[in-house]
Amino acid sequence: MEQKKSNRLHSLDALRGFDMFFIMGGAGLLSGLSQIWSNPVTDWIAIQMQHAEWDGFQHHDIIFPLFLFIAGISFPFSLANKLAKNETKFQIQKDIFRRGIILFLLGILYNNGLNFDFPHMRYMSVLGRIGLAWMFGALIYTNFKQRARLIWIATILVGYYLLLAFVPAPDAPAGASNFSPQGNFAGWIDRILLFGTWAGKYQDPEGILSTIPAIATALLGMQAGRFIKWETDKVTPAKKALYLLLIGIALVIVGQLWGELMPINKKLWSSSFVCFVGGLGFIHIALFYYVIDVLNFKKWSFFFTVIGMNSITIYLAQRIIGFTKASEFFSKGFIAIVPDYLTGFVSSIFYIGVCWYFLYFLYKHKIFLKV
Repeated sequence: MEQKKSNRLHSLDALRGFDMFFIMGGAGLLSGLSQIWSNPVTDWIAIQMQHAEWDGFQHHDIIFPLFLFIAGISFPFSLANKLAKNETKFQIQKDIFRRGIILFLLGILYNNGLNFDFPHMRYMSVLGRIGLAWMFGALIYTNFKQRARLIWIATILVGYYLLLAFVPAPDAPAGASNFSPQGNFAGWIDRILLFGTWAGKYQDPEGILSTIPAIATALLGMQAGRFIKWETDKVTPAKKALYLLLIGIALVIVGQLWGELMPINKKLWSSSFVCFVGGLGFIHIALFYYVIDVLNFKKWSFFFTVIGMNSITIYLAQRIIGFTKASEFFSKGFIAIVPDYLTGFVSSIFYIGVCWYFLYFLYKHKIFLKV
C-alpha cells in the first residue's frame, strides 16, 4: 500500500473510475432500469450492459480495453517523472517488467491461484493481459522514437489481421470461417499451448495470440498521453481536446470499415476492434480532459475519482471481500418493502454504496494500491 498520492491528470483518475463503475455495480444498476420501466430505450441499455456473444460490439465490451488504454495514457507522465529523477534506462525498464509481472500474478491470484490446483488453474486473465500488453507497449515506447512507435502499431494490427485472415486453425471443421470460434488461428494456439483451464469453450478470451493486438491498444493510449503531455504554445489545451476527439472519430470509422473484412470482436481482440475501441478511448479522454482539466469542472467527478484512485484495489477486493454480504446487511429491510421489480435496482444501489465507501475510507486515509 502507498501512502502518497501521485501526480496525475484529474480527468484520467475520473475516467478510470467511470470505467470501473460499470463493474462495481453500475452495469447492474442500469440493467435494473428495464425492470422498473421496460421500453425500447431501457431494454437497449440492459442489452448494452452485457458482452457481445461473438462478433459485434456492446457497451460492456469497452470496459476492459478502455482500462488498458487508460493505463497507456498514464505512462508518458510516469516516464517523465522517472526521467526527472535521473533514473537510468535500465531502472525504468526493470520497473516496467516488475509491474507487468505483478499484474500477471495478481490475475492468477484473482483466478483462485491460492488454491494451488495447478492442473486446473486458469493462468490467463484480465489483469494478466493488462500487465503483458502494457509491459510490451511500454518497452516499445521507451526503446523507439515516435515514428517507429506508429509503425509498431500498424505492423501489429495489419500483421494480426493477415495471420487470422489467411491462416485457418488446422483443426477447423469444414466450412468454418477463419474468424469463427472454431476456425480462428488464435483459438488453435490456445488449444495446443495453453494449459490449465480457459474461460471459453474453444479458446481463452484473454489467450496467447490475441494478447499481441492488445499491445496496440496500450500503445494507442500512450499516444494519447504523449499528446496531452506535449508542452507547446502552438496548441492550446482546448485544441488538444478537439484533436483527441477528431482522432477518436477517425479511428472509430477505420474500425467500422475494417470490420467489413475482419469482424469487430472482443474475444479475438481483432484489429478492427482495436481501432474501434481505441477511437472510443480517444473520445472518452477528450471529453473528460476538456470538461475536467480545461474547463476546470471537477466537483461532479469526485465520485468517479475516488474509484479511479484505487481501481485495481476494488477490482481485486470484489473478488476477495464479501461486499455482497455487507450490502445485503444494509439493504435487506428496504428490499423487503419495495415491489419486486425494484429489488435488483435497490440491491445495486446498496452494493455500489458499500464498495464506494470502502474506497472513500482508503481515499481519506491516503491509502492507494500502487503496482
